[in-house]
Amino acid sequence: MDLDLALVLGIIIAALSIPSILSAISDRRAPRASAITVLIAGGLIVFAIAGKPGGYSLQEIPDVFVKVAARYMP
Repeated sequence: MDLDLALVLGIIIAALSIPSILSAISDRRAPRASAITVLIAGGLIVFAIAGKPGGYSLQEIPDVFVKVAARYMP
């Protein structure tokens, strides 16, 4: 898997799991599915950061999003 794609997917999955976590907590249920998605997102992000020599800086992340979108969008 492309490291840039893994980083972008990890960030998107992490962002989408936040409403699920908040919903589960407000309904007083255990956020089991949300915890799994957070673990998946974290794994993708760690995979991308560990695989790229030097890692990613915060300034690079918007450029990575644009590169991935340009690569996979027609």
